[in-house]
Amino acid sequence: MGMALCRFMKIQRFVADAGNAVMRWCHKWPTVALVLFATLSVIRAAVEIQVDASRTNGLIRPLHGVNLGPLCYRGMVDLTAYHRELAVPYTRLHDVVWLNAHAVDISTIFRDFRQDPRDPSNYDFACTDDYLAAITNTGSRIIYRLGESIEHTPRKYRVHPPPDPRHWAEICLGIIRHYNEGWAGGFRHNIEYWEIWNEPDVRPSMWTGTDAQFFELYEITARAIKNQFPHLKVGGPALGGTGDFVEGRFVPTKFASNFLAFCRSRQVPLDFLSWHRYTSDPWDIPRRAQAMRCLLDDHGFNHTESHFNEWNYLPREDWMPMFKEGQGTTREAWFREMSGPAGAAFAACVLSLLQSAPVDVANFYTGEIQGFGLFNFHGVPQKNYYAFLAFRRLLDTPVRLDVSAVPRGMTALAGRHPTRPALGVFVSNFNQPAEEITLRFPGLPWGQEAEWQWRVVDANSNLEVRARGKIQAQDASLSLKLPAPSVGWLVVEGR
Repeated sequence: MGMALCRFMKIQRFVADAGNAVMRWCHKWPTVALVLFATLSVIRAAVEIQVDASRTNGLIRPLHGVNLGPLCYRGMVDLTAYHRELAVPYTRLHDVVWLNAHAVDISTIFRDFRQDPRDPSNYDFACTDDYLAAITNTGSRIIYRLGESIEHTPRKYRVHPPPDPRHWAEICLGIIRHYNEGWAGGFRHNIEYWEIWNEPDVRPSMWTGTDAQFFELYEITARAIKNQFPHLKVGGPALGGTGDFVEGRFVPTKFASNFLAFCRSRQVPLDFLSWHRYTSDPWDIPRRAQAMRCLLDDHGFNHTESHFNEWNYLPREDWMPMFKEGQGTTREAWFREMSGPAGAAFAACVLSLLQSAPVDVANFYTGEIQGFGLFNFHGVPQKNYYAFLAFRRLLDTPVRLDVSAVPRGMTALAGRHPTRPALGVFVSNFNQPAEEITLRFPGLPWGQEAEWQWRVVDANSNLEVRARGKIQAQDASLSLKLPAPSVGWLVVEGR
């Protein structure tokens, strides 16, 4: 599979080169190009998407995991009902202390590094116990990030290399015993994935040491965990940056390449490689996922899972509004766009595109109340939440169907129920100029007539029904409104 993906990457480079040639031609003949693109816009104004219910492609994968659980503001906001409604498959624990009690981070559980990690009295598990219990209460599984939350403050408090990596690893073992083996009045949560640190390549907000210091910490901790708990999966390092595409070719960061080379040369356990991406281009994500899979395979990690465990919409590829320089109305507008119709359409695109991407786990940042979240500070669902909800409901028709003729700027994902006459179609219009789409169903596999409902997420709707009716099973088609940016979810029920 890895070699096939690498061949596909070469084809992508060829297509990119061809695209660059077209762009150079357009710059040379701008008037002709303008007429051509205007003509193409008219031609593409009528979008037709084919959904073939007779051709299946496995199952739709539940890749709608999130970062952070339902408890916010020390329990003053509880999103449990919403997380249950989404049926979040995996909840990753990072940056918990930003909006909750002191929990999860090593420094919140083991407050005095000079103490003995084998003595349960030196741990303070209470806040983390409650936080994890709230997550398991939603039905979600946990990915536990061992480390510290990001620090954007001028002074860094806890993101320094531990003075004694072996001592730090022993603390991690105590945390695992508590949550998986009941040690120190603990639990049996059966947490499978244990991630070592977060974004050590993002300096100094997440790591003030050197590459070599992190590699040492990772090796010591990974070996300690696998020696004590060989059935668990250990990984990291939650790469903040993966690399760049240069003339269609993926060039990984030096940190990413060196980390994999280090683990391979020293045979350090790496059950999963985790990495992040924030962008305004949803189509960058599947090609980056393919690149990361090739990178793993090239280093001999053919069986190592790929975890895409932080992602979100980044308007105009601009991080400035998040920092002090952008505070005020600039930041407010930035976050509003991120969680509004454009952010919803972006999320829907990514959830659809990930279905064919070589990732094993994905986690949106975040599933709670903050600028990056699915909810506002009062616990009210935002537009991006409803995109996630539409995807979750699509999973009720989990047998993936063949979808074709989807134009650039849109995605479409469809599924049918395995035993009863029902299918769903999940469509995102991120930036396609067409305001109307025609969905064609060449031969629905049941009865003579079917009922349908069309729900939309846009500036005026939160997945409410926009249209409904009946269609004939043979050569069925529907014309529906979906101007960019927006998300549509169609349900068809046969007799």
